[in-house]
Amino acid sequence: MLSFFGRILSKRKPQEEEIDPMKKFLIAGLGNIGREYENTRHNIGFKIVDFLAAQEEVTFSTDRLGDIAQFKFKGRTFILLKPSTYMNLSGKAVNYWMTKEKILPENLLVVTDDLNLAFGTLRLKTKGSDGGHNGLKDIQNVLNTTNYNRFRFGISDEFSKGKQIDYVLGEWTEEEEKNLSERLKKSAELIKSFGTAGVSNTMNNFNGK
Repeated sequence: MLSFFGRILSKRKPQEEEIDPMKKFLIAGLGNIGREYENTRHNIGFKIVDFLAAQEEVTFSTDRLGDIAQFKFKGRTFILLKPSTYMNLSGKAVNYWMTKEKILPENLLVVTDDLNLAFGTLRLKTKGSDGGHNGLKDIQNVLNTTNYNRFRFGISDEFSKGKQIDYVLGEWTEEEEKNLSERLKKSAELIKSFGTAGVSNTMNNFNGK
């Protein structure tokens, strides 16, 4: 028979297993909250992490400064973030979750749209300028560095002079919608590769494809 203290100890919940920081990744998909932005080109970051969450059969829950989902793949832990701060204040959410989850800088991946790439083109980079993207600009300012991984998804620049904002905040064309499913699947593969095969191998295998 267990002693009194033995019974108390047996009822204690085991401590959560500590995750190796080297095997923990924050994937921040950028976008704007609200139904009116849901299917716009500027929200491809949200769309990609939504696709990945559905693929891994995990759901997002609303937390501080964003919606969060988490899954494990090949011994790695992937934390998906959709900031609720709107695009121009993305850095606040990214910084908070990096600190809270003790994410190493090299294990951060920011997913965003890129006007300078043809539709559906994938490009992973380890550093660079914000390229005029307000979300990246804010992350750069808050983290005080341009040395962080970013995954750019091409949305092309098929817009008339002076119509850039309308284009970026516009919805996908019928033709683009047809091709999005395959591109989203490829994007999910890139993100998993980033966490398992490393950034260099992933760039070699996915950039421009």
